Amino acid sequence: MAKRNIIVIGASTGGVEAFQQLIDRLPDHLDAAIFIVWHMAPTLRGVLPQLLSKFTTIPIAHAYNNEPLQTNRIYVAPPDHHMLVENGNIRITHGPKENRFRPAIDPLFRSAACAYGNRVIGVVLSGALDDGSAGLWTIKHYGGLALVQDPQEAHVAAMPENAIRLVAVDYILPVAELAAKLVQLAGQDVSDFPQISMEEDEKTKTEIRIAADETAQGLTIMEHGQSSRYACPECHGVLTQIREGSLSRFRCHTGHAYSSDTLLATITEKIEENLYGALRGVDESIVLLNQLGDQLAEANQPRQAAIYFQKAQEAHLRGEHIRQAIRTHEPLSLEKLTHPDTDIILNNLH
Repeated sequence: MAKRNIIVIGASTGGVEAFQQLIDRLPDHLDAAIFIVWHMAPTLRGVLPQLLSKFTTIPIAHAYNNEPLQTNRIYVAPPDHHMLVENGNIRITHGPKENRFRPAIDPLFRSAACAYGNRVIGVVLSGALDDGSAGLWTIKHYGGLALVQDPQEAHVAAMPENAIRLVAVDYILPVAELAAKLVQLAGQDVSDFPQISMEEDEKTKTEIRIAADETAQGLTIMEHGQSSRYACPECHGVLTQIREGSLSRFRCHTGHAYSSDTLLATITEKIEENLYGALRGVDESIVLLNQLGDQLAEANQPRQAAIYFQKAQEAHLRGEHIRQAIRTHEPLSLEKLTHPDTDIILNNLH
């Protein structure tokens, strides 16, 4: 009989401390393969294995492509690469970003669920927005277990809170108790692989192949969802909306993927960027209009010069409206909308 021995863990902001506490409480030998994704900048040096190795004697290192899967190992996704789990081995890829990150949590969770079904335990720790929720949903859909760090303990509560809101989570525990629960669950016998509809299984496999950077093979996600009215913030392609239970997320034809919360945050962040672009154009037009007006005045054409100076003044007033829009604009996310008191506290600190 198969054993529950695949543990996938994801975190973002505040994740290093949570990883350390979790790893520190695991026994020296665990009959399970552990996979860790931590959201990081692509230029960040991959120091997580060195940091975590101080807290365990379990071998821990960045995974490499086609590495054989072994139990009593901790595999860490390397910077700027997705880590995917296949039957018996690991793939390291440079596929499209998901939720603005590579490595991303959802591709790992999704691939583990597809390959190992109810043998998988998914764990979501501290982090912003709702990264990991879609992958955790897939783990549950394929018969696995979903564990989440208690949001009240997490350094950043949004990821655990959203996972609890969107997924039928099995356990919500502080990190110390999560470690004990993993030890209890790891190695347990599991029943037969659950039945998954052909359509759902094909969608999952398509998304795994996209994360594996196989988009040149004519893969399309459009047949698994509906075209939305939104453009991909990264490549400006049309986003396809995918629904899974109460989850709604988006993916473009080149492969970039967004949860609803991450899409909202990205769109509202880009509004400020676009406003500054408009302001730059207005300021440049003011400088040019005044320069041309000066040239006309020097050429003894005061009436024409006055028109240019007047248009420059009108542009200045428009620029002030744009500056006011920038001052009052705020990036939005589900966390900011559901916890408005946080912004009040931060504003009072400044």
